Amino acid sequence: MKRKFIIPLVIIGVVLLGVIIYSSAGSDETTQLEVKVEEGQFDVVVNVTGELQAKNSENITGPLELRSRSLRIRDIKIQDLIPEGTLVDSGDYVATLDRSEADNTLKDVEDEVQKQESQYTKTKLDTTINLRNLRDDLVNLKFAMEEASIKLEQSKFEPPATIRQAKIDMDKAKRAYTQAQQNYKLKVRQAEADMTEVTINLAKIKRRRDEMLSVLDKFVIHAPKPGMVIYYREWSGDKRKVGSTINPWDLTVATLPDLSTMLSKTYVNEIDISKIKAGQFVEIGVDAFPDKNYTGVVEQVANIGEQLPNTDAKVFEVDIKVDGYDKILRPSMTTSNKILVKSYPDVFYIPMEAVYAMDSIPVVYMKKGIKQVVLLGESNENQIIVEKGLEKGDKVLLSPPDNPEDYKLQGEDLIAVIQQRLKKKHDQEKKQREAVQEKQQQRRGNFKRPAGAQKKPGGSGVVKKTN
Repeated sequence: MKRKFIIPLVIIGVVLLGVIIYSSAGSDETTQLEVKVEEGQFDVVVNVTGELQAKNSENITGPLELRSRSLRIRDIKIQDLIPEGTLVDSGDYVATLDRSEADNTLKDVEDEVQKQESQYTKTKLDTTINLRNLRDDLVNLKFAMEEASIKLEQSKFEPPATIRQAKIDMDKAKRAYTQAQQNYKLKVRQAEADMTEVTINLAKIKRRRDEMLSVLDKFVIHAPKPGMVIYYREWSGDKRKVGSTINPWDLTVATLPDLSTMLSKTYVNEIDISKIKAGQFVEIGVDAFPDKNYTGVVEQVANIGEQLPNTDAKVFEVDIKVDGYDKILRPSMTTSNKILVKSYPDVFYIPMEAVYAMDSIPVVYMKKGIKQVVLLGESNENQIIVEKGLEKGDKVLLSPPDNPEDYKLQGEDLIAVIQQRLKKKHDQEKKQREAVQEKQQQRRGNFKRPAGAQKKPGGSGVVKKTN
């Protein structure tokens, strides 16, 4: 009896279980995530990270005398440097430079001073001896001239030949004395020139020694005014610290920033840089203080891109001025910046992942089996404006359906508008490329475009593709 009731109950249970499993499987297959078309203000923003810097700062430098060509000191290491962020007063100790190379140079200069002093003494002695010998020769020649004069006087009663010989000897003595006097004057001028040369060389090397001694006294660096010491960032992006080197062309050891006006220095990718202009509003967040919010404005946009270390992408430097003053803000703090490019009031927008491409034509899928053509506008990182094709409250799928070919296409009248926009965009890009090519050819002195140089524009700009 019991068996008669048990068997039907088991059969009924198996059937119900099969129905539940089938229903669950069917529901899993048909479940699709969908979102509503939203209406409201749509902001086009560019999100970039940055680093706080003071707009104005004063450099703490090594001795400016190091730029003197006579010193010939190139690279000097920073031997000691106080911690970054230290508050200093005017005249407080900041850093010490390594004197090793300068001391070696000073020893060489001292040796050169001794050498020049010795050369000065030698030249002076040689000059004195030479001039003394010349003066003695002049005295002897004068005596010889007087002797010849006496002989000529005594020979007046002698034969004419003897008188003639005495007169010749007298003339020779006078000429020798006159030539010796002229030579003595020349030797005096030569001695004066030699002494002037050694005097100048000695003064020059002594002056270099004095400069070296003066510079070495300034290898201990002090703050020029009160402030917070911030390490100087080199062109490579590395901060100058203990062990770093300075040179006569870049003597900065550290900086004293003016914290009353701060900048957020950022680098914007070349894809987005065309959207950024001076004067745009910026929302600024500081990673160190997530509960604080700041505002700012784009102050400057670089005209030339650069390639940051360890990256392949070209970026452009953008300076954002932070509004107001907050004493908790410090240089080198990381910032998150939302640059407001454009703002559209009262527009329809949907998530970017809900848009697909059908032969370069953007479409969205709707749960009621419709593949809707949409005319799109501006986009930000997550959403995109829908100008035509959808209304507020419409629901679109976030993922493509399993059978997109079964969905019915609607909004075909928008295809012509979309294609016209694409053509216009391609034409503008073509003109821009042609303008760039013509400028390049003008620089090379060739004003004719080579045949086949123009490439066909391609790409629709839509992110995804589906059947």
